[in-house]
Amino acid sequence: MNATQDAAPGQVSYASDALRPVRVWLYGLAAFVLLIVVVGGITRLTESGLSITSWKPISGVVPPLNQAEWEAEFEAYKQIPQYSVLNSWMTLDDFKFIFFWEWFHRLIARFLGVLFIVPFVIFLVQKRLPRDLAWPLFGLFILGGFQGALGWWMVSSGLTELTSVSQYRLAAHLTAASLLFIALVYVARSISPGRVLGRVTGFHMGTAMVLLVAVILQIGAGAFVAGLDAGMGYQTWPLMDGSIIPNGLFIMQPAWRNLFENALTVQFIHRGIAYLIIAYIGWLIWRRNKDGGFGGVHGWLPRIGAIVLLQAALGVATLLAGVPISLAVGHQALAFMLAGLSVAYIADMRRVR
Repeated sequence: MNATQDAAPGQVSYASDALRPVRVWLYGLAAFVLLIVVVGGITRLTESGLSITSWKPISGVVPPLNQAEWEAEFEAYKQIPQYSVLNSWMTLDDFKFIFFWEWFHRLIARFLGVLFIVPFVIFLVQKRLPRDLAWPLFGLFILGGFQGALGWWMVSSGLTELTSVSQYRLAAHLTAASLLFIALVYVARSISPGRVLGRVTGFHMGTAMVLLVAVILQIGAGAFVAGLDAGMGYQTWPLMDGSIIPNGLFIMQPAWRNLFENALTVQFIHRGIAYLIIAYIGWLIWRRNKDGGFGGVHGWLPRIGAIVLLQAALGVATLLAGVPISLAVGHQALAFMLAGLSVAYIADMRRVR
């Protein structure tokens, strides 16, 4: 393949690029994962995730088609605690609304597998995928299947005793989705043609990796906020419950439970990680400006900084507005985009020669 890259990421002239269809496919898969995350967020915020109480990987693609099938699904939902404790007022029409979001979420998650395996086989037949690329891509397919299993594991936690899914399992499910998204973006960016200019040291790579890990941790922390509905309380900023450091952060025993089960503590941690990420990216930008500016590969840094600020502002707006679905879903999606930019920066630094 022949291609040249003269300056910052994205400035590429293509002559012959056999992997371009593969990159388009991978970026498309990453976008589809983001769509699944968005629909999953809506499913969570509408309390729809427990509306389907069984796992039918094949037949579950088809929704109820007649009154009897709808009544059977509704009757199954009536057997779980969420219905008896919270939603006993529901009519069949109300149930159809929450059923749609869970069914749609599962449908597009299944479709992701089709979008992966069909082009993958085609590219193998066309011999576009070298062995050192084919095996990692197949590993991503396995990761996608594991993500589906995690989804059912999460749902099953709310079918017997809880009125919602376990926040621990929700965090595992969302974090796994972020890892799949990051891996897709990383592989796609890694097989981009041409040269990336810039001077890269171990310091640059190490600090970028720290940033990516912090973003992944923040996504997981956000899942705990969502799982405990922690954003529905303490809807003030910058103070929280009237203080910078509120009382009651460690009222549960043993103390570690507060980190994952105390809504006050969980929201406080989520805010704290956000402040740390803002300070950290600010320091990275200041340091890079002092050491040579943002030419070449380091052009990613100011873009990442802008998204960090936008993400923080969106998080505050979501909280102050009472967690409306539109803002909350946008906040979650932007977190994934931030992770994508961070891993693209890392991938491009690895391509610098």
